[in-house]
Amino acid sequence: MKHLTEIVERHKRNAQCGIYAVCSAHPLVLEAALRFARQTGGPLLVEATSNQVDQFGGYTGMTPQDFHDFIFRLAQEQNFPAGQLIIGGDHLGPNRWQDQPAEVAMGHAEELIRQYVAAGFSKIHLDCSMSCAGDPVPLTDEIVAGRAARLAKIAEETHQACAHKTDLVYVIGTEVPVPGGAHEALGELAVTTPQAAHKTLEAHRRAFAREGLEAIWPRIIALVVQPGVEFDNTQVIDYVPEKAQALSQVVADLDTLIFEAHSTDYQTPQALARLVNDHFAILKVGPALTFALREALFALAAIEEELLPARACSGLRAVLEEVMLEKPGYWQSHYAGDGHARRLARGYSYSDRVRYYWPDKEIDAALARLVSHLTHETIPLPLLSQYLPTQYVRVREGQITATPKDLIIDHIQDVLRQYHAACCGDPINHSQSA
Repeated sequence: MKHLTEIVERHKRNAQCGIYAVCSAHPLVLEAALRFARQTGGPLLVEATSNQVDQFGGYTGMTPQDFHDFIFRLAQEQNFPAGQLIIGGDHLGPNRWQDQPAEVAMGHAEELIRQYVAAGFSKIHLDCSMSCAGDPVPLTDEIVAGRAARLAKIAEETHQACAHKTDLVYVIGTEVPVPGGAHEALGELAVTTPQAAHKTLEAHRRAFAREGLEAIWPRIIALVVQPGVEFDNTQVIDYVPEKAQALSQVVADLDTLIFEAHSTDYQTPQALARLVNDHFAILKVGPALTFALREALFALAAIEEELLPARACSGLRAVLEEVMLEKPGYWQSHYAGDGHARRLARGYSYSDRVRYYWPDKEIDAALARLVSHLTHETIPLPLLSQYLPTQYVRVREGQITATPKDLIIDHIQDVLRQYHAACCGDPINHSQSA
């Protein structure tokens, strides 16, 4: 995939060059990203995670082919050039089937890889780091690398058969804690040591050689490590460059390799820029985008309650709470504390488990009512200033309209502006709108 290899090459010449990856399947988040990338130019990297999208549908109900068709259809609707859209698969491996024996889980992982590659995903993160039933805990580097090489071989064979090409790019390694935000309150977070990074690289190099895959090593463009960034329900561990200085040097002298940083959500703009400068040149963002979506929707629901009688309102927040209580599977094991603490977490947690519930029919219907109500009502500027002050400024300047769709999209793009600035070495222009 030339876009990504070119970004790696440019980063090696200029350390302030990088790319962000949008890890979300929500239509409004993806529309915001496509519109923003169309305005700013350059490629857009969108990634599906193995829990969102798999051969059984994942939590979105989409297979890899469904997701491919969905994002390219959105791109066409937004007049975004198909050739500028890169789609990747994140944490692809046996992670979804950890409760099953390793061979069963790996069989599912092989089919997962086949379907992702056959559907046209061109950036593949091989992640076999989590133990399956009967496995040692934790897994050794050799087991992890051996399983990753096994999946890489499937990917290469599938790509050759479907596209008659050998230009997939790969990411190896994994972060700690687990993807999607920490499950428990965070204390001190350990940065990956240079020794551990070297060991991961060497284990994968040997495993790939055993599978006869030496030729694809230059297409392994990134290593996932822990640079010392993470978030839980209520706090963010910010990047401290000094703690990652030795780790940063690991890839500084390698021609074709950079770091990929996961869980960068909620980092400050300055921290994001320092991450890119320290060779963490692929920045993954997901929950922060749906968190911004939720912020915008809660703000609009508050505006609706000011404008309409209670009986006429959409009741979005009440419907959301009711559904989350009826179907607690996506949040119950992630949120601790008494009833009050859990109620706050359901609505406001950085982990944003709300994102799993937006596809629910009842919630989606309430959201549609909210948007319809405020499309037909004029939102007074003072209310907009109260609940969405940044968007208020852009409405006053004529950059966006005070319609629900524009307000939601623009609020999500506030997050994307920070990532774009970090990856391009540009100061953030808070008045810039797409």
